Amino acid sequence: MINLMYLVLTALLALNVSNEILNAFRVLTDSINKSNSSIDNKTTAVYDQIVANEKAPGKFEKVHPFKVKADSVKKAADSMVVYLGQWRDRVIAAAGGWDRDSSQEKGVWEKDSTPTRMDNIDATTNLLVDNKGGDTLRNKLRELRKYFLGIVNPKDAADIRPLMSLKVDTNVKPTDNNPTGNWSRGYFEHMPAIAACALLAKFQNDVRSSEALVINTLYDEAHLTDIKFDTITAIAVPKTTYALEGDKIEASILLAAFNKSNKPIVTVTQGGGSHKDAVNGIVPWETLAHGTGLQTVKGNIVLNTENGTITRPWTFDYVVGTTGASLQLDKMNVFYIGVPNPVTVSAAGYSVEDVSLKLPSSASQNPGTAGKGHFDITVTQAGKIDVDIMAKSKDKNGAPIKVSTIPIRVKYIPDPVAKVGGKSGGTMSAASFRVQIAPAAELKDFDFDARFQVVSFSYSMLPKGKEYQGPYIVNNANGCRFTDNASITKLMDKARPGDKVFIEDIKAIGPDKRPRTLSTIILTLN
Repeated sequence: MINLMYLVLTALLALNVSNEILNAFRVLTDSINKSNSSIDNKTTAVYDQIVANEKAPGKFEKVHPFKVKADSVKKAADSMVVYLGQWRDRVIAAAGGWDRDSSQEKGVWEKDSTPTRMDNIDATTNLLVDNKGGDTLRNKLRELRKYFLGIVNPKDAADIRPLMSLKVDTNVKPTDNNPTGNWSRGYFEHMPAIAACALLAKFQNDVRSSEALVINTLYDEAHLTDIKFDTITAIAVPKTTYALEGDKIEASILLAAFNKSNKPIVTVTQGGGSHKDAVNGIVPWETLAHGTGLQTVKGNIVLNTENGTITRPWTFDYVVGTTGASLQLDKMNVFYIGVPNPVTVSAAGYSVEDVSLKLPSSASQNPGTAGKGHFDITVTQAGKIDVDIMAKSKDKNGAPIKVSTIPIRVKYIPDPVAKVGGKSGGTMSAASFRVQIAPAAELKDFDFDARFQVVSFSYSMLPKGKEYQGPYIVNNANGCRFTDNASITKLMDKARPGDKVFIEDIKAIGPDKRPRTLSTIILTLN
């Protein structure tokens, strides 16, 4: 009898130790989950900084590729965390479910949530060993690690590989119960349900830690090529490179940043070829004027950085005039086809009444509205023309003589931008869209009074919702208004929030009578 009581007491002591161990696994699981939440919050903060940098002025092209990679990393990590959570729920369900007295919601780990049967070993063995679930889990973890290391720069991948906690150790030590060293059997066979929860939470922690490591690496890569500046200076760039006494001089004044220890090198390739080094971040350039008329200076500026050599082209023009002659283009440094181009002409030593212009056959002139010495030039062909400045000679016959020849570039007016209701794309309320009359062609930041007329376009709408579900049909309009095609008007009347509107093949004609095809307008109605 005494021996039997001793055996019962020994069994009870063993049971108490087992419960303490199971409780330890529960506490460990809760602790890992809190750590996962903390890591996730820190990773989100770095990700949000990448998003903010992408939206910063001038940063989109550099940061966007890394933002796309960060999005992909977050998506892959979130998917794996959900997948591990699903395995946790399956194990708990097979082991008897959650203890409703300590879990607020089935399948959600709260502070004191506990499986009903923490010591159940059959569920883990059956799901993850006998049914090969562990093999699938192992392969997914290995693929995710490979993906994380492959999305960053190879050099960075080599640096973070030993630091990445997400790794699957396939070298499981063989035992009597696992002679082949099978990974799933070594990790999950006869494992209590609560211990499986702790192990799956640990894998989630590995995923979140590795995600944070990769997101931080992508953030650093996005800013690796930033050029560091330590000095600023003021620079004045003149807009006028030909002037006489009394003419207006304009300049753009700006701050320039440079690094005193990294001196750029400037090479002049046209207009006086030479090699120049920077002095305090600025390359001084000077030359003797030669030739007559418009002269172009081109070259490259080269900056050696830790990430390689950066080369950027540069160019500017200047005009060389003859003694006593001046041709000032009142609005631009070129002539535009289709509009009057105002110029002011003078010649030193001659009365303004005695100065005139001689133009080629592709150009014509009219007196300017500002009075003597002012002309409106009309041109018809793109390229370059020579404008001769003429003045009456001072001998008794007064025959005109050529004082100077000025070459002028001739261009077409830039293409306008197509807009509806002041928008070239994006979102617009359905109510506002339904009252629009026509697409407009707007010429932005152009100094001349040049207007374009839309002459044709195509209209199509992709409805949202069952009521207006139908085929995607393109409707053409020969004219400038939506009402030029009854089908378009009918579609516009049906426009509702969620619809997408496409206005394409927009043709417009401006003062130069040259047809232009404008950019497509895509609107999402809200």
